[in-house]
Amino acid sequence: MSGQASNVVAHPSAIVDEGAQLGEGCRVWHFAHISAGARIGRGCSFGQGVYVGNDVTIGDNVKVQNNVSVYDAVTLEDDVFCGPSMVFTNVHNPRSAVPRKHEYRRTLVRRGATLGANCTIVCGTTIGEYAFVGAGAVVSRDVPAHALMVGVPARQIGWMSRHGERLDLPVQGHAQARCPATGETYRLDGNRLSLCSSPT
Repeated sequence: MSGQASNVVAHPSAIVDEGAQLGEGCRVWHFAHISAGARIGRGCSFGQGVYVGNDVTIGDNVKVQNNVSVYDAVTLEDDVFCGPSMVFTNVHNPRSAVPRKHEYRRTLVRRGATLGANCTIVCGTTIGEYAFVGAGAVVSRDVPAHALMVGVPARQIGWMSRHGERLDLPVQGHAQARCPATGETYRLDGNRLSLCSSPT
């Protein structure tokens, strides 16, 4: 378990392969497996039955809940939440009889995004900062920052604040709204949302 910080906690049933890099304060729970090539930041948590592949980069304070496999070619930035049993893929057209490891499509999940329980992220997509993918949704194309996505296939039904609160805004248009939890103000310009002020 070289490359592991001194205060990483790994359950005795977990497997952390030699060479895996885990930052300060990471926790690896029952029957999880972290592969040798994984590069993981500080303060991350990996629930029961989690698998993390070799070609995986994970930022700080990422929470991967039970029974999630983070396959090769997936990058999770800081503060990403992966809900229980959500699914990543890395091959677009898999066949058991056709080797396609050289055809992996990269998936990027930007800072602060939430991937709800049992959702599926089809490979080759980018999930924008602070986006929120609802439980059971199937995402097959890029998701804008702060977008609230639901359904099969996933469609946008609104916008979310950094705090994880739904904003009182249309999907498209020109308007402003405040986060009900923090008071931060957001501005919608067409189909793009931006933070325009934080409470002092």
